[in-house]
Amino acid sequence: MANWSDPQPGAARPGNGPFGSAARATISDVRDQGLRSYMLSVYNMMASGVLLTGIVALAFAWGGRDSLAAQVFINGGPLKYVIIFAPLAFVFGISMGAFRMSVSTLHALFWGYAAVMGLSLSTVFLVYSPLAIAQAFAATAAGFGALSLYGYTTKRDLSAFGTFLIIGVVGLLVASVINMFTHSGPLAMLISLVGVLLFAGLTAYDTQKTKSLYFQVAGTGNEGRVVVLSALNLYLDFINMFLFILRLFGNRN
Repeated sequence: MANWSDPQPGAARPGNGPFGSAARATISDVRDQGLRSYMLSVYNMMASGVLLTGIVALAFAWGGRDSLAAQVFINGGPLKYVIIFAPLAFVFGISMGAFRMSVSTLHALFWGYAAVMGLSLSTVFLVYSPLAIAQAFAATAAGFGALSLYGYTTKRDLSAFGTFLIIGVVGLLVASVINMFTHSGPLAMLISLVGVLLFAGLTAYDTQKTKSLYFQVAGTGNEGRVVVLSALNLYLDFINMFLFILRLFGNRN
């Protein structure tokens, strides 16, 4: 029976035949190339942020007990609290103004955040040995790479774990505040262990979320903004996993 909805039943429809297959293949190649370029931009920014944080932390703590970091954090003063809480201001600024600011402003805020985090984390070099820091960083890099690769390649939808992981992080913050007053060694170890597991899960979750965001913003002009937001999320996953691993296994000076 003739198909009356098609004025030319015998004509090839778009997408059928060898030319349609070729067109679909070309579109798929362009899409994959765009995704690779986008993910590379995210990882480059995230890794550069971690590198900047490490350089600033090492420079600020250079000289041990005679360093600027020791003068600020050991001797106290208002500057200590400015450095401790400044990263939070940067995070809120980036998160809340992401789609109101220009991409260049977001980049400047991200690099500023990475530098301020370096000042805040300089105490790591005063508390732990260089070997412990290097081992924790290597373990974090290996774990982060494997988990991020899983999040990128898995066909399983990890979005269901997002709420659970975020609730877990909130619980972790509450437990950390409580332990600031109780100074419980076993609780501190438990917090570090749970922290490693939570941020390991967030690494895979945020990687998959980063990948899915590309398909939502591709062609909208917001790709640059999402790159900064995604790099910030993965940066936070890496830094927090590193700190919890260091607290769990690192030898103090």
